[in-house]
Order: sequence, then C-alpha cells, then structure tokens
Amino acid sequence: MPRAASFAFGLAVLLLGCSFASPAAYAACSPEPGVMVAASVAAGAQSAPAAAPPTAAPAAQAPDAKGEAREVLAAIGRLDDADTALSMAAEGAALYAREAVKLDGYAYCSQAVELAEKGEFRESARAASKALHVALQTGNTDLLGKAYRDLAIAFSYAGQLERAEQFATLALKYPGLDPTQVNGPARKVLGDVRTRQRRYDEAIAAYDQARGESSARFRPLVDASLANALILSGDLARARSVVEALPEPQDVAQKAQLQRTRGRLLLAENKPAEALALYQQLAGTAVPDDPGFYRAWALDGVSRSEQALGRDTDAANALDQAIGEFDKARARFRSDEFKMGLFSDLQSVFERAIDLHSRLGQAGQAFDISERSRSRALLDAVAGRVEINQGDVSALDAASLQAMLRPDEVVVAYHTLPDRLLAWVLSSDGVREVTFPVTLPRADLARLVDAYRDALIRVSPNAAAVSDKIGQLLLAPLGVPAGKRLVIIPHGPLHYLPFQALRLDGQYLIERNPISIAPSISVAIRLARHTPTVAPQLLAFGNPAINPDVADPLPGAEREVHELAQQFPGATLFFREQANKANFVANAPQARLVHIAAHAMADTLDPLHSKVLLADENGQPNYLEAKDVLGMHLGNVAMVALSACESGLGRVEDGDEVLGFTRSFLSAGTSTLLASLWPVSDAATEKLMTTLYADLAKGVEVQDAMRDAQRAVLANPETAHPYYWAPFNLIGNWRLQVGK
Repeated sequence: MPRAASFAFGLAVLLLGCSFASPAAYAACSPEPGVMVAASVAAGAQSAPAAAPPTAAPAAQAPDAKGEAREVLAAIGRLDDADTALSMAAEGAALYAREAVKLDGYAYCSQAVELAEKGEFRESARAASKALHVALQTGNTDLLGKAYRDLAIAFSYAGQLERAEQFATLALKYPGLDPTQVNGPARKVLGDVRTRQRRYDEAIAAYDQARGESSARFRPLVDASLANALILSGDLARARSVVEALPEPQDVAQKAQLQRTRGRLLLAENKPAEALALYQQLAGTAVPDDPGFYRAWALDGVSRSEQALGRDTDAANALDQAIGEFDKARARFRSDEFKMGLFSDLQSVFERAIDLHSRLGQAGQAFDISERSRSRALLDAVAGRVEINQGDVSALDAASLQAMLRPDEVVVAYHTLPDRLLAWVLSSDGVREVTFPVTLPRADLARLVDAYRDALIRVSPNAAAVSDKIGQLLLAPLGVPAGKRLVIIPHGPLHYLPFQALRLDGQYLIERNPISIAPSISVAIRLARHTPTVAPQLLAFGNPAINPDVADPLPGAEREVHELAQQFPGATLFFREQANKANFVANAPQARLVHIAAHAMADTLDPLHSKVLLADENGQPNYLEAKDVLGMHLGNVAMVALSACESGLGRVEDGDEVLGFTRSFLSAGTSTLLASLWPVSDAATEKLMTTLYADLAKGVEVQDAMRDAQRAVLANPETAHPYYWAPFNLIGNWRLQVGK
C-alpha cells in the first residue's frame, strides 16, 4: 500500500516565510514594485481613535459587539482560509496569554507596523495576531479591521500572496471608524498581490479603488504603485499622466523610488539614452539608511538601458555590480527567512546576468552567477547549524569547485530561463557550457516533467519510451561518460524530474552512473567536507499508530525498520504508539542516522505544513511538520531517510529552492537526505531501504549504496518499472560513509 494519507487539516500554528526586508526594501527591490504600505499607514493616520484597555471597546462600538465578534469567528470558520485566520487568532491568544505586560490592542497594531518596517515579518504577524485576539475578545470591530490590515501588509511583504489577499479581503469587511485607515491600505495590498501575479488589469482596478478610499497622504503612494502597474500593462500614456501628476516627495528614499519609476517608464517608451542618464544619476545618489538596495536597482536600470542601446558587455558589467550590491545589502539583515525571500525576489536580475554572460560566450561567469543565485539562502542557514566557518558562506566559483572535485566526479548544473535551458558540466578538468539542439523554454519543461511523473505514477507501459526521449533531450548533449559519479543540480521544474529514471544508450541513468541531487554544489560540497564518515548509530521510526480513519497501518514499514536494525546493533527503535513526535524531537538531535518509515503528505500550497504522520499522542494527531524541523538543530545528523510518500515534494520558489522537508532538513543541519517524488510502494521501498542500509553498514559510500538499492529493485521483473525503484532522490552529501 502506498505510504500516503488523505485527511482533513486541523488548525496549525503559522510559520511565516519572508520575501522583503522592509517596506522600503520592498518598494526598492521588487521587480514589479509596489510602494510602502506599512510606513504610510504609520505616517498617514493614527492607528487608533484612542488608546483603550484591552478589555474595553471604544464608545462608538455597538452594545452587542461581543456577539459581532462571535459572528466574525463563525464567518471565518466558513471561509476557505479558515486554517490561516483561525490559526492566527489561536496563535495571538497563546502569545497574549504569555505577555507579562498586556498592551492595548492598538499598541500591538503599532508594533506590527514598526516590525514590518524592520523586515521582521514573523514578529510583525505575531504582533498583529495579538491585536486580532484582543479585537475578537472585546468585540472591537474597529480594531479587528486594523489587525487584518496589518496581517495583510506583513504577508504581502513576506511574499505570502494568498494569505495577504485573504487578510486584505477580511479587513475590508471591517472598515472601522475611519475607513481610509483600513480600506486604502487593504485595497493597495490587493493591487500589489495582483501586480506580482502579473494580473495587471485587476491590479489597476484595485489601485483605482484604493485611490478613492485613501487619505490625502496615502494617495500618492497608491498612485506610484498604479504607475508601475500601468507601465507593466503597456498603458504608457496613462502611466505618463499619473507619473507627471505625482508630487515631488520630500523623503529621499521615496524620491529615489519615484526616479526608478520614471526610469522604467522611459525604457518602456523606448528612450534608453534618457533612462541611462537618469539611472546613472540615481546610482550615484546616497539614500540615508539604505543598505544598498537603491543603488543596486539603479545599476539594474543602467544594465537594462545599456542592453537596449545594444551594449551587452556594458550591460553585463552593470549587472555584475548590481549583484555585488545586493549581496552586501543582504548580509546586513539578521533574518535567514528574509535572506531567502529577498534572494528569491531577485531572480530576474540573476537570470538576465546568466543569459547575458552565456550569450557573450563567458561560460565560467554564467555558471558562477547561477550558483550564487541558488546557494546563498541555504548556505546562510546551513552555516548556522553545522560546523561551517561562519565567515565562509559565500557561493564557490567554478575554479574553487574544480579543485575540490575528485577525478571521477562530474557536476551537471541546469538553469531554466523563460525562453531556454542552460547547463554546465563541471569537473576537475574545467567547466563548459552545454548547447542543447532543441530550445526548451521553462514552461515547456514544466509540462514535460509533469507528464512524465504522471506516467510513472500510473505505471504506464510507455514510460521507458518516454525516458529514452527525455534522456536524448537532457542527457545526451552533456557528453558525460558512463561510470562517472554524477552530482546533478536541478533548477525550476527539473527539481521534480527523476533523473535516475531517464535512459541513455539503452540504459537507465542509474545503471550507467551513480547519481545524487544537490540544491547547489556549494552547499553539497561543504556538507560533504563537514561529514565524510560517521558512526553507525541508527535511530528509526516504523509504522506509527495513527487514527485508522486517517491512514492504514504499514506493516511493511515495521518489517523494514526491524531489518535495518539488524545491520546496526544498538539501534534505537520506535514502533506504533512510541513512534511519535515527542520521541523524534527528544532523540533526533543526538542521532547520526535517522530513518522514518511512515505515511507522509506534501502540502504544495504551504510547504512548511508538509507532514510526516507520526503517532497520535493523547488521542490527538501530532504530526511532524516541515516547520517543526526548520526549528530544530540537527547538525549532528549525517543522514535522514524519509521512507514515505512524496516527502521530497514542496513548492519550487523563485529562489529555486524546494520549500518543504528538503529545505527544512538541510537548513536544520542534516548532511544527507533521502526523499521521494511520488507515492511509494510499501514492498518495493522495504527492499530498497534494506539493500541501502546493508551497503552502508559495510562502509560503502552512500551514492554507490543508493545505486545498488535502486538496481536491486529494478532487477526484479515485478518491480522493474521506474514507479517502484526511482521515486527516491539522494540529496546533499554524496560522499557520506558509515564507519564499521
């Protein structure tokens, strides 16, 4: 039986990711920029009509306001976003209960705005959740609207667009005593969400509504966002009229942002020489308290202008400078989540730089920028959890990586651009860029990968023929000899492609080459050097006891763990009721090898809520979620094997990380991860895992052990289809060995 489960989601405490440093940084660094909301909420209007103790409602409130609050809760319960709204209210209640000094609800709104300004989006959302709790407890609908508004702002800056939209929509239901304080910012958030979704007509409509419901001080900020949406939509005539009508800001940062908008408009109007002069002036203008974002985006504008003028070399040089400025600015922020999100939002800059260097024939530079674009966020997190020099968290360049590779190791790094696929082959001999005979745009690759995975999951008899065709497309041009150890760095939709199941020269790739996957080679090679050999110390969980209405028992998983334990005397094992989250949290940080044979469920909408179904505790579900792992310290753990369904799935963000268990375990410090791309067969997985661990116990390197395990399942005619043997990826440290 497949190790997957279908069940109703309960309430879960929200873990916020983030995509922007601050409202100012959001305005400065968004490729499709909005303009500051939190700052303008603070500057344009008081957050509350008057301070009030948390147990009292303003005099203007109706006598049955608590009844109104109950109705609000009931209404939330009927919404599709019940998880989000109720979890925020529950989190707010828990946080409020722990407050030594309980503040007025409006004070929490003010905290939320200040924290958003500093780029502390988790804390901003927590402050707003406390305001939400106070509003619901007191029935204060004026405060309720403002709490929802501030949650919408925090989520918008954090790049959580679905939640930003949910809370902005809720805020509009409660405009409060001064509707301009809620409606203008909430509608602007909706416009920003639509802009980032490239739904420009809807964004323009939202901004037009926001203009009519905003205060006089807030309206120019809405107009600036409106102008950007108009530029992106192609309505240049109206964009020009909106920009020319904007008053000249007194604030230096807002003035710089307006200049950037003017530059974008000039480029859209095909006036690159004028745009170049404006951007060059902006690049030389110091903005107080700016960590470098404004200069970086000005250099990006210089690059676009130079490229429009046909000067590609100058354009590439300007982009290289911009990326350097972004790196310096990024280093100033404490939040790892912000760094991940910021780098995600800058992918358009990196893609242009990669494309330019590639077209200029500069393979090494193109590879280096690709590696920088995908490695930095995870390197920051890994450096905080394992014994990596804290000052040595930069991406490694091609020359440095060459010296670290063994003669039999080859790295293949892919990068999907909107209009074509790039790849580089890196070995101890050097780096070369691959020329693909067929143009492979990103969208076409995504459809190809989805169709192939579906064919594998359906155990289609045509899978081998399709494997041959994809192998000719993606592998044959690489020219990698059989027998070489392959470390594949996927990108975009290729994260979900089982490379081991592609065929070349009549063989599956796993038959001709040992294979592993890495999110970046800089990350993988540092992990390999950190954990070359580990003690044979096994911690394993098998067949957790969960409600049978949720998922069926897994007797094969229990047998699997018992068989593994025979190879590792003294192993710590937990079965059925004892295979629970409490025992995982207590024992995993001290373990070297961790094996979990259980049901799992990927949540692609909110990957940090992807879960392994560990045993119920006290009659209640208590699953291990990716967000729980992210908060753990697993630097002692050499390998985690998630012997479960779809444990390697998540959501591939713009920063090209699979958010979910892959990101969580590597960030927590784990060196090597085994995770699956589709629902797995209980019996085939038992065979694969027992073969793998038997090899590991003999001291075989994990890449060879994984190859032996997959070929053992492939050798059985009943399980020769890739569905049975190819779902698991070996991720991270491919050189890992277990000491005898």
